[in-house]
Amino acid sequence: MYHPFSIADTLKASWGVLRKNFVTLIIYSVLSLFVYGFINFITLFLTVEDSLLNLLILFFLQMITQSYLALSFYKLILTLMDKEFYEFSLKDILPSIKMTFNFVVIAFAYTVLVVILFFVNRPLENYEGLLFLAQTLEMILVLFLLVRSIFCVCFIVDDDSQPFESLKQSFGITKDNFFKTLFIGVIIVGIMILTLIPIVSILSLFKPNKDNLDFLFKISFYIWFVIAFPIVQVIIMVTYRKLVFSHLDVDDDVTEAV
Repeated sequence: MYHPFSIADTLKASWGVLRKNFVTLIIYSVLSLFVYGFINFITLFLTVEDSLLNLLILFFLQMITQSYLALSFYKLILTLMDKEFYEFSLKDILPSIKMTFNFVVIAFAYTVLVVILFFVNRPLENYEGLLFLAQTLEMILVLFLLVRSIFCVCFIVDDDSQPFESLKQSFGITKDNFFKTLFIGVIIVGIMILTLIPIVSILSLFKPNKDNLDFLFKISFYIWFVIAFPIVQVIIMVTYRKLVFSHLDVDDDVTEAV
């Protein structure tokens, strides 16, 4: 039976996945922070010279590390969503080098786009009206592209899709659900803000000053990341599954997998 995409059903399914697996996801978030911090420390140590080449090397190493950790988190969520249907092992949540490369290609393409838009604005700096108009249109363009392409990473880890194939697939499932997907994005931003407020409020009790501000900021970020990141990623992955099912003629019991 055809299932139209529903925001309410998506949030309900997301809560179900989170409720059953929140501890696992938090532990994996903590491990991801440690791994990223360790690799970042190593790369900083190896690129002590502040040259353009070293900065580029550091940039790509960080991009690869972040991409691998993000992909592994998505694969973990997919595995947890499907664990009642099959047994899984550690290798099932580890992305391949190919997947990482595919995601890096997309991230790099978006980086190039942002750089191009930056240079497009340079000649307009003396024309405030035109600059404001151009920046507004660019923001709308980038927002549109982000909403339409947000699920490319899901197709990379779920279908092992190529970079531009995954973009095409993401554009396909969001074609008739752009504003619903955008509203999911608004909800995600709201959740990120709501999870940050109590953390900042509690840490403000320690009376931040110039001596401890940096430390408190890092602690706030780490706590926020461990709590908010799993929630956000689960919502994205469940939304992806729901959108895929909404484009397929499938039975009710299949869609209940999420």
